Amino acid sequence: MKKAGGPSSCSVINFRSAVNLGSVRRSSAVLPSVLTFLVIIASGGLLLMIEKGMLNSMETPSPRGSVKRLDFFRQVGKQSPDAVEVDSQILQEIRNRTIRTVCSQKNMPHGIGSLSPLQRKTLLQHILVNDQHHFLYCYVPKVACSNWKRVLKVLNGALESVHVKIKMDHQSDLLFLSSLKPEEINYRLKHYFKFMFVREPMERLLSAYRNKFGEIESYQKKYGVEIVKRYRKSRAKDASVTGDDVTFAEFVRYLLDEDAERMNEHWMPVYNLCQPCAVSYDFIGSYEHLERDSEFVLQRIGAPPHVRFPERQTWYKPVTTETLHYYLCTLPQKLLRELLPKYILDFSLYAYPLPNTTTEHCRH
Repeated sequence: MKKAGGPSSCSVINFRSAVNLGSVRRSSAVLPSVLTFLVIIASGGLLLMIEKGMLNSMETPSPRGSVKRLDFFRQVGKQSPDAVEVDSQILQEIRNRTIRTVCSQKNMPHGIGSLSPLQRKTLLQHILVNDQHHFLYCYVPKVACSNWKRVLKVLNGALESVHVKIKMDHQSDLLFLSSLKPEEINYRLKHYFKFMFVREPMERLLSAYRNKFGEIESYQKKYGVEIVKRYRKSRAKDASVTGDDVTFAEFVRYLLDEDAERMNEHWMPVYNLCQPCAVSYDFIGSYEHLERDSEFVLQRIGAPPHVRFPERQTWYKPVTTETLHYYLCTLPQKLLRELLPKYILDFSLYAYPLPNTTTEHCRH
């Protein structure tokens, strides 16, 4: 184990030692700030596991994190402008360096040409194009992508304002990179400003679960019915199953049985959606400080002054830290330990701490 930051620091996982021992020890994985994440990268453990192909079979340690696990991200907006700018630059630099380091490994993709046909198809179907302002946006469901699509429609003239109250059509009046010719794709990837937005992985999953299985009937019928019949033996042949009562534990079990590259986009790992090793993104924004990062992107692409990122709707129900902790603390810990490797790149590449589900923390 390594220490960082003096008396007030917390221990982090030494991945190399854990792998050499043949199993990952149950130990703290506390990341009090994104700066501490550099210790993990410096250890070389994550790189070793990627190179040896161990991520899919590793035994994840019991997740332990800072009690205020998202405070770095959520408190940034409350700091002075100068402090916010410094924190933003630090976070971007950490993400950029981490991605460069991980993606430099020989078995990682080094361009869209090195992706499998399925990976390439998924990526190109999730990158939106704006030729007037010369940018590419890789959209990630459950990370404010609907509002970004509104912005794109305003920029291309399909919508008069981001505040127009119409049901979002996620396909019409949008140009996808997948619809272009190979030479057109390569030109834009090389010359356009490229950006994406990310969110704490477990928070994104919980948001998808609550929205799709709690509110959307089509998802209840398509996925909910299958999940209930698969994981409740007593309902396996029950024709009356509606799929509107899927538990979070059942949803997690379903994710564990799914191939990450063939998942529904709402719970597919961000890494698989946007392929940050194959595409060199110029900016990676955070859902945790969406307003500030969106304003930066709009200025960077030269959007007209009247085009502003939409405010969240009044009916929007955010996933609070307390709500997330409730779901994770009541989830069987074996399921959580098995789930984390599937999203480990989303945690590590984008500098998110592992969730805290210690007995002491969950008690509160």
